[in-house]
Amino acid sequence: MIELTDPKIQKYLTPYRYEKPVLHGSGILGAFDEKAVDGVPFLSYPMLEETGIVHHGFSTKLGGVSKGCWATMNISTTRGDDPEDVEENQRRIARAIGVKPEDMTFTNQTHTTNVAVVRAEDKGRRFMETDGMITNVPGICLVTFYADCVPLYFVDPVKKVIGLSHSGWRGTVGKIGKVTVELMQKTYGSDPKDILAAIGPSICQDCYEVSEDVIVKFQKSFEEKYWPELFYQKENGKYQLNLWKANELVFEEAGILKKHIAVTNVCTHCNPDILFSHRTTGNKRGNLSAFLALK
Repeated sequence: MIELTDPKIQKYLTPYRYEKPVLHGSGILGAFDEKAVDGVPFLSYPMLEETGIVHHGFSTKLGGVSKGCWATMNISTTRGDDPEDVEENQRRIARAIGVKPEDMTFTNQTHTTNVAVVRAEDKGRRFMETDGMITNVPGICLVTFYADCVPLYFVDPVKKVIGLSHSGWRGTVGKIGKVTVELMQKTYGSDPKDILAAIGPSICQDCYEVSEDVIVKFQKSFEEKYWPELFYQKENGKYQLNLWKANELVFEEAGILKKHIAVTNVCTHCNPDILFSHRTTGNKRGNLSAFLALK
């Protein structure tokens, strides 16, 4: 992992930095950097910054104007939040990350493995029944939404192609990470060995209890030798599932080099004051957002 003192990424760092990590689990080598611009905090991967070709980030609950259960940084229009507050939040987070709000292009996620190719004429569009997007168009900002599910970032610095996908347990079983890589290969000629991939903040294994029917699907999708790393059964008959490790395995299966993979160490459920979590609050909440754009 490149050091934050390296001049290659120093120019991307803002003057303001937290004196210590505010997120439980952050600050460990290989995770991400906590940054803030104009009072709007967000999370950033040094590995992706170091490429010099993208703007990217992951929002928190902080730095916005939304009220009530959406407080304060919610940019999703599907949660019931005040549209004016959402628009202001979009302006704020766009300015912080370095993109334009009108360039944001969204998914309407339904836990599929559908991945869209975003072309210049799609700027500002919302792709229905879609959980991932790829593009080679500079300026277009891909945006996906979260509240415990796993954000997947993809950057090909050789072909200058990016991808962003949403992977809940269904998307992970369906290996949407691999689907995204294969579409980057087919559409733009990307070589998986060139792709940098990051797994974003999401629910950790200790917090993610699932039933046996979910585990059966994972057993069908992943080789038995990986099962001990992916889940374990408890006395109550339920299981604890590791989506982080599962998506890391999906990346490797897709041909991404292990040294090109950054895995989160921050759980959304462990940080309810900083991050939205469905398992913490149910549907009365805003959404976290992942952002990725070619410069």
